[in-house]
Amino acid sequence: MYSGPSAHPLTPEALTPSRLRGIRRGVEKESLRTLSTGMLATTPHPHGLGSALTHPYITTDFSESQLELITGVHPDAQACVDELTRIQQFTMRELGDEMMWVSSMPCGLPQDDAIPLGQYGSSNVGQSKTVYRRGLGYRYGRRMQTISGIHYNWSLPDVSSEAYFGLIRNFRRHAFLLLYLFGASPAVCSTFVAGRQHQLQSLNAHTMYLPHATSLRMGRLGYQSDAQASLAVSYNSLQGYGASLEEALTRPYPAYEAIGVRGPDGTYRQLGTSLLQIENEFYGTIRPKRVIQPGERPLHALRERGVEYVEVRLMDLDPFEPVGINAQTMRFLDVFLLHCLLSDSPPDTPAEIAALAQNQHRTAERGREPGLLLERGDKQVTLTQWGQELVQQLGPIARQLDAAHGCSDYAAAVALAEQGLQHPDTLPSARVLRSVTEEFNGSFVAFARAQSVAIRQAMLDAPVPVEVQDHFEALAKESWDAQRRLEAADTLPFDMYLEEYLSPKHLTPTRVL
Repeated sequence: MYSGPSAHPLTPEALTPSRLRGIRRGVEKESLRTLSTGMLATTPHPHGLGSALTHPYITTDFSESQLELITGVHPDAQACVDELTRIQQFTMRELGDEMMWVSSMPCGLPQDDAIPLGQYGSSNVGQSKTVYRRGLGYRYGRRMQTISGIHYNWSLPDVSSEAYFGLIRNFRRHAFLLLYLFGASPAVCSTFVAGRQHQLQSLNAHTMYLPHATSLRMGRLGYQSDAQASLAVSYNSLQGYGASLEEALTRPYPAYEAIGVRGPDGTYRQLGTSLLQIENEFYGTIRPKRVIQPGERPLHALRERGVEYVEVRLMDLDPFEPVGINAQTMRFLDVFLLHCLLSDSPPDTPAEIAALAQNQHRTAERGREPGLLLERGDKQVTLTQWGQELVQQLGPIARQLDAAHGCSDYAAAVALAEQGLQHPDTLPSARVLRSVTEEFNGSFVAFARAQSVAIRQAMLDAPVPVEVQDHFEALAKESWDAQRRLEAADTLPFDMYLEEYLSPKHLTPTRVL
C-alpha cells in the first residue's frame, strides 16, 4: 500500500519560495450548449471540435449538449485562465448560432428523456462511457446531470498521500467559505424542478430561488443522492478511503438491482448494480486524484501510486466572468488549499461528517442570511465570524506566496474575500439575484441568456492568432484519427470487455511499497 513520502506535518518554514512556485493547477470547465432562445441545444457535439472521446482539451460531460473544456497544467493562475480563454474562443467559433450557457444551473430543459446522452463512438471504451451516463439518468434523472461547474485541480511538490488527506479533511470543514464567497447559483429555471419536491420560492412564473442562497447547485437540489448519503466515506487515510469506495463499487444496491443492467430489449441500462457504477459517480466537494494509465481504474491508480493532486469540485461558474472563473479566484483557492494543508487536521468522525453536510446545505441555501449559524464541534458559530477567523489566518500564507512570486496578487485576493464577508451584497450570488430582479423582471433564463450572448459576442470579436486556430484544427483532426484507431483495435465483444474492466481485481494494488 502506497502512502507517499514519509508523513510529516507541513510547516510554513517548509514552504520555501521555490516550492511555492512549484504549485500546479489546471481547470475543467463544464458548460451547456444552448440555442439563442435559452433552450438546450440537442444537436450532436460539433464535428469541428474533434472527438469527445480522445480530444485532450475539448470533450463532453454527461450530455452530448454539455461541453467540457480542459486546460493543461500551469505554474501560474493567469496562464491557466489564458489557455482556457483560447480553448473557449476556438470552441465558440465552431458552435455556429449556438452558445455556451454561463450559469451552473441549466437553461430551459426539455423532458428528461429528451436530454441527449454523451456519444463516444463504437469502441468498447466509447460505448461504456455512454452506458455509464444512461445509468446516471436512471439513477438520478438526467436533469440533475446538466448542472455544470468548474473543477480546480491542484498540487504542491513533495506532499504525501497522508498530508493530502489532511488537506481534504480541512477543506471539507471549511468549504462553506468557498460556497459563500463564490457561489453564483441562487436561482433556477422552473423546468429544472418540474415534478420534484423542493423548498424554493417563486421569483416569477418561470424562475425559482431562495433569497439568501449562494449555490443551489451544491444544496439539496444539486448533486445530491439519497443512495450516496448512506456512504459514510472517511478521509482519514488512503487505505480507509479506498476500502469505502471498493465496497460501494462492488456491493449490489437493491434500488439499482431493480433497474437491471439491461432492459427487456437487451439494451444496457447501466454498467452494473452496485452503489457506484465507477469511481467518478461518487459525488464530493473534493477528491484525491492520480493520473491513470490507459485502461486503469482510478482507485487502482490511487492505491498503487498514491495521491498526486486534489480536485476541487464545488466552484460554480461565475456568469460575470468570460470563462467562468478569473485568476484572482484561483489565487484565493491556492491560499485556501495551502491553509488546509498547513493546519492541524484531526481525524473525521461520523458525527462531524453529518455536521459538515448540514453546514454545506445551510450555506448553499441560506449563506447570505444575517446571523446564519453553522455547526463547529459541539458549538454553533455564525458563518461570518468563522469565515473572518479563517480569512485572517490566510493572510500570512498570501504574503508568502506574494514574496515567492514578486507580486501582491495573493494578498489582494484575500482582501477581496474579507470584503465579501463584510458586504454580502458584493458576492456573485447577490449580484446574480440583483440583476435577475432589477434588469430581467425576475427571469433567471433571461439573465443567463443575456450574459451568454454578451460573452459569446466578446469571444467572437476577440482576434485568434492563426497559429492558435491551426493548432486546434490539427488537434481536432488527430482526435478523430485516434478514435478510429481505437475502434479498429478492439478485439473483445463489448460484454466481455465490460466484465473484464469492472472486475474487482482491477481495484486493488498489484504491489506493496
